[in-house]
Amino acid sequence: MTLSKKNNSDKLLIFALGGVGEIGKNMYAVQYGNDIVVIDAGLKFPEEDMLGIDIVIPDISYLTENRDKVRGILITHGHEDHIGGLPYVLRHLNVPVYGTRLTLGLIESKLREANLLGETKRILITADSEVQLGCMRASFFKTNHSIPDSVGVCLDTPEGAVVHTGDFKFDHTPVNEQYADLHRMAEIGKKGVLALLSDSTNAERPGFTPSESSVGVELENIFSKAQQRVVVATFASNIHRVQQVIDAAYATNRKLTVVGRSMVNVVSIASELGYLHIPDGMLIEPEEVNKMSADRVAILSTGSQGEPMSALTRMARSTHRKVDILPGDTVVIAATPIPGNEKYVGRTVDELFRLGANVIYGGSMSGVHVSGHGSQEELKLMINLMKPKYFIPVHGEYRMLRHHAKLAESVGIEPENIFITDIGETIEIQNGVARRGSKVPSGYVLIDGLGVGDVGNIVLRDRKLLSQDGILVVVVTLSKQDGTIMSGPDIISRGFVYVRESEGLLDEANRIVTSTLHRLMNENVNEWASLKTHVKDALGRFLYEQTRRRPMILPIIMEV
Repeated sequence: MTLSKKNNSDKLLIFALGGVGEIGKNMYAVQYGNDIVVIDAGLKFPEEDMLGIDIVIPDISYLTENRDKVRGILITHGHEDHIGGLPYVLRHLNVPVYGTRLTLGLIESKLREANLLGETKRILITADSEVQLGCMRASFFKTNHSIPDSVGVCLDTPEGAVVHTGDFKFDHTPVNEQYADLHRMAEIGKKGVLALLSDSTNAERPGFTPSESSVGVELENIFSKAQQRVVVATFASNIHRVQQVIDAAYATNRKLTVVGRSMVNVVSIASELGYLHIPDGMLIEPEEVNKMSADRVAILSTGSQGEPMSALTRMARSTHRKVDILPGDTVVIAATPIPGNEKYVGRTVDELFRLGANVIYGGSMSGVHVSGHGSQEELKLMINLMKPKYFIPVHGEYRMLRHHAKLAESVGIEPENIFITDIGETIEIQNGVARRGSKVPSGYVLIDGLGVGDVGNIVLRDRKLLSQDGILVVVVTLSKQDGTIMSGPDIISRGFVYVRESEGLLDEANRIVTSTLHRLMNENVNEWASLKTHVKDALGRFLYEQTRRRPMILPIIMEV
């Protein structure tokens, strides 16, 4: 496989459609001439003000407009924020997807649910693979992360090598004995790296990230001391952590049951592919838990982020159909809350304590969680191994990108060669010189049920207004002949005031609507748009004066 010759009129473009200035929905693209290579296609979960939204994915309009140029999607690992957007992306962009064995296994489960499995070309890669993608050639290198089969990507382009680290840390005692390939990274750096895109998640944390194997020691200690059942909640995709829960249960002679849809799904896929090793006869069904001695049972569960419908949250609220939390049970939350989820986790912890459980939480401080991302010393090591000319921090909130940029400066990268970008902003490289380029269409697409992109800022604004002050519906029937009021106004309140206790307020509101309509008719105003606007304005002013609230007012005018 050989690279196409460099065309002096073409530029190398590097840009993000998601994953910079935020945590989640990672998606990056590298373009040279008529060839585009996409790296990852993730999702993120909605923020608090995204009422009713299920997930958020990147805006791929630039890619769909240039679909004939997209040569494939390279996936670095199988976490949701890197693969979760694929079912939505592949509906509009039918291109090959490249991933390692476990990553493809998790992707195939998603595509099967979306009825896209038969339509999508999936190509297995290893850390030793090389793939020709138009004028670019992709190779890979092993990294450590909180899920097996994670790789970084090296794209050889006519301008030079562009490296994307994926999510990484340097774990010298990995649970699965799959070590990061430092030799390969150094080899890539020795050949010369034009631009390095590197994971910034832990750029604020000094030192090194502890090894995942340290969690296994703490889990076994907790299991051995527990007098009754042990419940462990963690991310379903953290297969290293899941394996250590299995090992701790086996070492303390406990049977294990798995609850939570995503946990059952991932455990099934990972064990079938050989990434999880579960002793024969160890797994039991949730229905069997209450039939066994409490000190011989362990439960592996979803819900480490306090998600309302997760298995752990339902157990904490005593609404789980098969498993109850009993006084004396030990509950381990083996994760750190994602920013924004702290109150949900706190609420779940409180409810578990109320049920009499012994709850171990607090992330890395409790010893039951370590990050899958490298801290400052590891980030410096990656830069030193790669020795890039240009550095682009990715995957993190803006403050993390800034900290990562400072780290790059501290190890010798020139400040003018460091680019912090926002989504859609391009870095253009031509004849070895990089500069900021023009923007490509970007943003986010909101998924609400089966609706993709049909909920925008206006709908969200309306939902927020409804959630804050409710709605008043004003129904009036007018005569088609002379415009007089034949029935109404009838005022229906939902989420604004309790009708039985606010009859005086609503009677006065009714009078204001009636007098407003009479005045407009006397002035020969009969356009429905004008009538509705005047009714909304008059009623809105009155209600704000009386209640200091601004409900949504929806006038409905009918003619008979």
